[in-house]
This record gives sequence, C-alpha cells and structure tokens, in this order.
Amino acid sequence: MSNQTYDVVVVGGGPAGATAAMDLAAKGVSVLLLDREGRIKPCGGAVPPRLLRDFDVPRSMLVAEVTSAQIVSPTDRRIDMPIENGYVGMVDREHFDEWLRQRAAEAGAERRAGTFEHFSRDTDGTALIHYRPKGADRDALETVRARAVIGADGANSNVAREAVPKSGKVPYVFAYHEIVRSPDNGAAHFDAERCDVYYNGKMSPDFYSWIFPHGETTSVGTGSAHKGFSLKDAVGDLRQISGLDLSETIRKEGAPIPLKPRKKWDNDRDVVLAGDAAGVVAPASGEGIYYAMVCGRLAGEAVEVFLQTGDARELAMARKRFMKEHGRVFWILGMMQHFWYSSDKRRERFVSMCADPDVQRLTWEAYMNKRLVKARPGAHMRIFFKDVAHLLGLISPGHASRS
Repeated sequence: MSNQTYDVVVVGGGPAGATAAMDLAAKGVSVLLLDREGRIKPCGGAVPPRLLRDFDVPRSMLVAEVTSAQIVSPTDRRIDMPIENGYVGMVDREHFDEWLRQRAAEAGAERRAGTFEHFSRDTDGTALIHYRPKGADRDALETVRARAVIGADGANSNVAREAVPKSGKVPYVFAYHEIVRSPDNGAAHFDAERCDVYYNGKMSPDFYSWIFPHGETTSVGTGSAHKGFSLKDAVGDLRQISGLDLSETIRKEGAPIPLKPRKKWDNDRDVVLAGDAAGVVAPASGEGIYYAMVCGRLAGEAVEVFLQTGDARELAMARKRFMKEHGRVFWILGMMQHFWYSSDKRRERFVSMCADPDVQRLTWEAYMNKRLVKARPGAHMRIFFKDVAHLLGLISPGHASRS
C-alpha cells in the first residue's frame, strides 16, 4: 500500500472529512479517508433541520428532538424559549460520525484506520501523507501519495501546522462534558425535549454550560478558555444543581473548540483545511456540526475544480464561499460572546433579553434555517432598541422578563 497515489487524501473522518470524502467519491474521484478510530468528540450534538435537508440525513439518525430551551441566569432566573413550528435535532457523535464515514465508503471512498504523523513531498513534488496504521508500532509508518489533501483533523490540526503555515492562530474554548444515563422524564427537573443552558460565571467564566438530552443519555458539559479553571468541578456542580449527580456516568470527554475561522485554509498548492481544522465553529453558541459539513462540502468542491484545472487558486474558494455565506453571522456571534459573556451582570441582562418574544422567534428561525431573518423588519427594529436599552442599563433584568 505504500506510495499508492490517490486523487485526494482526507485526513480526519468527522462530519467535515466524511462529507468531503462522500461528495468527491460519489463523483468518481479516488479518495482515501484516513481516520483515527475510537475517538469521540465532546459535543452537545445539536443540529438544525436544515442539516438534514442539505445533507440528506434521515430523521432516524436523531436520538432526540428538542422543542424548547430553558436559559438560566447567574441568579437562577429561568427563561423558557419554546420553538415554534420546528425543533432542534440531537445526534450522538459516536454513532452519527460513524454513519457519515460508512456513507462515504458506500459512495466509493476507501477507509483506513490510522493516525496522521507527517506531511512531506515526493521527488516529483507530489504530497506524501505518512501515517501510523491502527495498532502498529510508533515507527511502523506507511505512506500514500495525494494529488490533493483535505485536512479535517480537528482543532489542533497537524495538517494545518505542517502543510498550511500561514493559516494563523485561532482562539479556543476547551470543552468538557459527561455523558450520563437520562433520568425519567420529569425527574430532577429533567425534560427529554428541552435543552438547558446555564450562563453562570461559577460554571463558566467566559462561555456557557449545558444539559442536552440525547434520548437514553444526556450530555452535561461546560467550556472555558481560562487556564486553571476546573471544567470537571464545574460539570460536577452542574450535575448536582440539576439533580443529575446520581445518574450513571457513561463516558467523559474533552477537547478544544475553535471560536474563529482561520485566516487561510489552503497552502496555495494542494492542501485545504475543513471543519474544526479550519476553525468553523460558531462563537457564542459553539455550534459546529452543521458548519463543519458545509465546510467539508465546500472544500470538496474546491478540490474537485483544482483537480480538473490544476489551478491552485481554486482551493481558496472554499474559505471565500464559506465566509460570504456565514461570515457575518460569525462576526455578530463573536461580538455577542465578547460583550455578554464577560461578567455575571451582563449575563443576567443577556438572559433577560432571551425572554423577549421577538428575540426568541428570530433566534430560532435563524438557527433552524441558518440565515439571518430579513422578513421581520419591525421585530429587528424593536430588538435593536431593546438591545441599546440593555447596554445602557435603562431596562432592569426583572422588567425585561415581563415585557
């Protein structure tokens, strides 16, 4: 198998890599999907209905359908946010990611279990991917050649570090969650169709904490960029507060989550990044599955054109197209996180804003359809003035919840 040549080697089999591999293989491109098996990314697992439509994912892949959220402030004020005419889907990454990889294989991609170790060039300039097969000794590396490479190997992407040196640094939140056995519906304030989101500096000084139902199991997690902050202690406190401390713990996971797209995704030659490796996780919300799959599709389309034309400039189109479609939303969410998550006083006001019916409707519409809603100019104007009032302290948190 050494030095076998593929049109594309995709490093990483998460949602981004598996989507790119499936799309390319379905078009007759020879694809190797290299994935380090056995790793499950810590993730709340939320996906919008648009993901199912855009990527032909059957509704049966959802382990739960959430129809409301409860937002909890630092003073334990609880705001209910029902979803009108829709839902938030929940997937279990252990099974969802494997289903995506298997679908890529059914489309024609070759799967190999192994860990990317090194990137180099053959004598003719062709990219070489050196990897360690699963179960092999540390030095027992194998090598394949690739006309193009898609690096979808996570936030700490080794492909980005070795092959895309101009990709830039990315701010991270480190996320940690515990998958627990779901209690009976209604027990311990648990609702199998509701996401609970906590904005509390004691459980996250700069992000948020969550309880997301996954059917038979539930994700209880938090995130923070503050070094030294104990995520495990925070999750333990959250489990105790929510009555989930006695629930059986299935597994524990942690990983960095990028909060800003990298400034460059390609190496001007034959490599392009996708998913967490490209930094496409939404600030403020930490949502990444949908954006990873969009990014993987765009990376695959850019590589397809590159293979046809030989024009390396086409690789940069993946980032240009993504930012044109989603860059404004990412910028708004980044500003929101920077301001509203900076203190408990501001978190309290932020939760108050979530009580507003206009905010709730536009939030859910934008989330489910993944676009800024333009059909409600009156609502946008009302929200604008309410936001200004909150920023200036002209509306008290208690008053906002009654408006």
